[in-house]
Amino acid sequence: MRILVTGKDGQVARSLAALSNEGMSIVALGRPDLDVTEANSIVHAIKTLRPDIVVNPAAYTAVDKAESEAQAAFAVNRDGARNVAEAAATMGLPVIHISTDYVFAGDRASPYLETDATGPTGIYGRSKLEGEQAVASANAAHVILRTAWVYSPYGHNFLKTMLRLAADRDVLRVVADQQGTPTYAPDIAGGIVTAARKVLSAPESEDWRGIFHMVAQGETNWAGFAEEIFIQSALHGGPSARIEPIATADYPTPARRPANSRLDTTKFRTTFGHALPDWKNGVARCFAELATG
Repeated sequence: MRILVTGKDGQVARSLAALSNEGMSIVALGRPDLDVTEANSIVHAIKTLRPDIVVNPAAYTAVDKAESEAQAAFAVNRDGARNVAEAAATMGLPVIHISTDYVFAGDRASPYLETDATGPTGIYGRSKLEGEQAVASANAAHVILRTAWVYSPYGHNFLKTMLRLAADRDVLRVVADQQGTPTYAPDIAGGIVTAARKVLSAPESEDWRGIFHMVAQGETNWAGFAEEIFIQSALHGGPSARIEPIATADYPTPARRPANSRLDTTKFRTTFGHALPDWKNGVARCFAELATG
């Protein structure tokens, strides 16, 4: 199996590239070799590498900045997603596209199903939702995987931010009224590979097409996530801080976050026969990776 991955410097792309082995070639490309905003560069990359499937985790992810940079967000998250899906379709290839919990308003009391009404509250969420729609229209052989609260040992993410802040502060105020599931990027990569294998085993099957929710098991809030980060950090001799839980209203941001980012993963688990580990398990493995890296 040969997989072409966009956005080579992203957390998911880097996690996917790390899985490449003799039986599975995973090549992650980014600018200037592959620019999702330039359709020709995608077609060229596909013709050169001749993959079996294309995975698109490339995204504009600066949630707050997107409120003042809407054009840039839509250029990558909507138009870029369409370009990737169209290029794959032109070459007769399926596409796996990575999306987000931010397509929902966050006002549902229980975890979101794939069939629930969307209602993004900010530019980032809107651009990702329109990206989903663009992918579905451009390539019938599509799998759209919504995930949430992504972190890893590299890149910019909540875990890395907490460690950086704790190096200088004893107490950190963290929002406690937004619920969701921290999801370790290598676990997302594992789920993507499982989905890719299923898709390629029966490319014409309708079973593998559509939208699926793929996050770790369990749930918490940002303050709970931070507390677990510092438990693991302390175990590895790293920085730690006391968490003071606060309300969203006490920490205003340009973009409004969903109060409920929980995603029901039943459809993904039953369709692909794969479940991501519990979120705390991911945090522990992330620190083990940090310790050896």
